[in-house]
Amino acid sequence: MNSEISTQISTQRSTPLGELTLRLSSTPRGARLARRMTAQQLDAWGYPHDGDANDTAQHVVAELAANAVTHGRVPGRDFELRLLLLAEGTLRVEVSDTRGDRQLRIVTDPEAEGGRGLVLVAVLARTWGVDERDVGKTVWAELPLRARGDSATVPSRVR
Repeated sequence: MNSEISTQISTQRSTPLGELTLRLSSTPRGARLARRMTAQQLDAWGYPHDGDANDTAQHVVAELAANAVTHGRVPGRDFELRLLLLAEGTLRVEVSDTRGDRQLRIVTDPEAEGGRGLVLVAVLARTWGVDERDVGKTVWAELPLRARGDSATVPSRVR
């Protein structure tokens, strides 16, 4: 790989300090497992179960995984959860499903029974979006992990 291409790749996304990638069944059980594994992995990275960063990440994963199994499900296909711990005190959450024919919708009707999950993601995440794939799509969100006013960006156990 020549250095020009390598430089372009490295400026697009930070090298993760930690990574977890799981394939899970496109079922409510798989979505619950995604949330539990997120809590466990963040705890292992130094963000305790009862901390704000872990709680926020669990909520975002729960919403994205629920959307993947409810709206992105293709029978017989799994969804993928990917967590990337980035050096600048950021967690990147990626949830990929195999259904690319459905557009994301944010429901704004206050009388609607559901559809507010992406609003929650937008409020909790620093940034979020959707990337199309050859098969399906990836919905991603980047979450700040450090507490307000905390000068440390990465827990000492991860460094």
